[in-house]
Amino acid sequence: VWRTGANEATELTLYQDMKVADATVKAGTYSLYTIPGEKEWTVILNNHIHTWGAYEYTDKEDLVRIKVPVRQSPTSIEAFSMAFTPNNNGASLLMGWDDKYVEVPFRKTN
Repeated sequence: VWRTGANEATELTLYQDMKVADATVKAGTYSLYTIPGEKEWTVILNNHIHTWGAYEYTDKEDLVRIKVPVRQSPTSIEAFSMAFTPNNNGASLLMGWDDKYVEVPFRKTN
């Protein structure tokens, strides 16, 4: 399990309820962990926040786990980067570096 960044675990704050995979995620703050693989990543939203690295990580606090395919980036990404891209039904979280990235869909619940 990777803290998906450096030092403290990356946290994601949602200001409205969203769907991630088949799970409804209530508005709030969650830690973001990943398990990167060559062909797919497991992306995890975890209830335990304000943690250093992944030392305190436990899957008992996982709210959502979603597997997403690794994609080829059209351009080189110099440093690990994360960005949201809006769409008609929510937004996608893009995470990548070098020539690869993954896309995590967040859909509106209403």
